[in-house]
Amino acid sequence: MNGSSNASNRRTFILQSIAATGLIAAAGAAQAQPMASEKDPAAAGLGYKEDATKVDKAKFPKFATGQNCGNCALYQGKAGSPAGGCPLFAGKQVSAKAWCNSWVKKG
Repeated sequence: MNGSSNASNRRTFILQSIAATGLIAAAGAAQAQPMASEKDPAAAGLGYKEDATKVDKAKFPKFATGQNCGNCALYQGKAGSPAGGCPLFAGKQVSAKAWCNSWVKKG
């Protein structure tokens, strides 16, 4: 009986270890990505502004009032979320209130 008890304890330990590893991985994935910054060279090249109301319309004539990342086709955040991903800013989030020169109307 002692041998079968040891095998059962090992199985329980392995299953608990697998479950704990899954929880740790999920917690790591849930951590927020850093926010894009206007100072980042790639963001500056796209004319990224953290606040769309501050876009220089003379410098970016494509900009129209009401455009922002939250209503851009490239924005990957959930509707109503304050920030989300964008394929142009790999590994970073953009503010839903931001804007860049690559803005595309959601269709």
